[in-house]
Amino acid sequence: MVFYFKARPEAGDYTIFMGLDKYENEELIKYGFPEDIWFHVDKMSSAHVYVRLHKGQTIDDISEGVLEDCAQLVKANSIQGNKVNNVDVVYTPWANLKKTASMDVGQVGFHNSKMVRTTRVEKRINEIVNRLNKTKVERKPDLKAEREAVNAAERAERKQHLREKKKREDMDRLEKERQAEIRSYKGLMVSEKMTSNKDIASSNKSLQELEEDFM
Repeated sequence: MVFYFKARPEAGDYTIFMGLDKYENEELIKYGFPEDIWFHVDKMSSAHVYVRLHKGQTIDDISEGVLEDCAQLVKANSIQGNKVNNVDVVYTPWANLKKTASMDVGQVGFHNSKMVRTTRVEKRINEIVNRLNKTKVERKPDLKAEREAVNAAERAERKQHLREKKKREDMDRLEKERQAEIRSYKGLMVSEKMTSNKDIASSNKSLQELEEDFM
């Protein structure tokens, strides 16, 4: 089971989500999206909370409002973290999550610690948590199928871009060949390379000699 929440409306259309338990967390780690940003209470047990950014956005594009919603939600879903003030919440792009065979179910590390950021949550703000919980929806998605569908769509898009690129390149090549042909034709038609009737008359050659020039 995965729980889905809507971030504050004024921040834009952003979905925040988390797994029911460590097994769902494992699936979310495995089948995440490049646009997903992962949140967790630092040095404490907590839910794995994600926000899905819009395509093309990065961690630098998270607004203060969305960041606060995610941090409050992850704190509220930490047994220990929910009881104390001044907890740190760490967050990082999904692609930076590292999973090895030796790790327990739901456990995760990082490929690059420099890509992990921290935000301090001084206290639980019930107004924020309650607002988020009112938008809560439970679903049991096929995360693998969703990820494969996105992969297929991205592959199709890349192929389309390659086809369009090749078409443009072919058109450019044909245009260059056409322009080269025009320049070559104009070169043959310059007056210095042409013979007029006047030139023929002044050459004092007989008609037979002129005809033989063309043989």
